[in-house]
Amino acid sequence: MKFLIDECLSPELAKLAIDKGHGETSHIVWIGLAGRKDWELKPTILQGDWTFVTKNSVDFRGPKDTPGSKGQYADVAIHAGLICLNGPPGMDLDMQIELFEQALAELEAEPDLINQVLEVSLEDEDELRILRYALPNE
Repeated sequence: MKFLIDECLSPELAKLAIDKGHGETSHIVWIGLAGRKDWELKPTILQGDWTFVTKNSVDFRGPKDTPGSKGQYADVAIHAGLICLNGPPGMDLDMQIELFEQALAELEAEPDLINQVLEVSLEDEDELRILRYALPNE
């Protein structure tokens, strides 16, 4: 699995994935796409067969209650997966790493993320929630 880490997240997440055996992982900044709008990233993500990792969940999967109704993945028929790390505003590096490590652990158990979203969310300060669902809906 190769991950592309969004600019809103630390490059340390890409280094973590590489260290865990995902050698083709990269970061938006590393591939020269810093400052691009979400819709400008979409072709690169899809054509590169990247599993995209972001904290901008609404921008990519759409509203929490109706994923796929809007967002960059709303009209995508097939994709390599989307990982949404949902934490508090201003999520620090330690929190990003904690959530991404949970996502990686989940993927060790079930690595197929084609046409799926994996959300790792910190709720109520200490409660971690992992949710996986199809997108587009089956």
